[in-house]
Amino acid sequence: MHKTLINLVENRIFSTLQENKVTISKKDVDVLIIGHGSKDPNAQLSLDYVVDGLKNNYRNVNRCWLEIEQPDIVQGIKTCEKNNPQVLVIVFYFLHEGAHVKTDINNDLIPALENSSIKKAYITKHLGVDEKMIDLIIERAKEVENAD
Repeated sequence: MHKTLINLVENRIFSTLQENKVTISKKDVDVLIIGHGSKDPNAQLSLDYVVDGLKNNYRNVNRCWLEIEQPDIVQGIKTCEKNNPQVLVIVFYFLHEGAHVKTDINNDLIPALENSSIKKAYITKHLGVDEKMIDLIIERAKEVENAD
């Protein structure tokens, strides 16, 4: 795991708050990270690492999954709703803007938000559009280079 993953997600959150002119302290912001989901039990480790790395900086940080695993998106929104967020930032933990980002997530997310009492929710862009992704790729390349 790399701290750059945490920085990448934090940068997406910061950019989204800035774009929407949200000026409250990040300690007052709730975050929900949506991952893909996998049958591999080790697949959760990366997202758990990011969630744990963000918890000290935000009011609440939760995660949910698009498919395969639980909690699903509807359950994720219900968990956030129970925390009564002033502002909820939803992070799409996806590399590319494929069908999941363009359509599938929103098919579950939009109705879940509409059926909740959450008043201010903002959705980040997917991870692949962040310049910190380049830093992560360079870090990984250096690891391979230094492995000899």
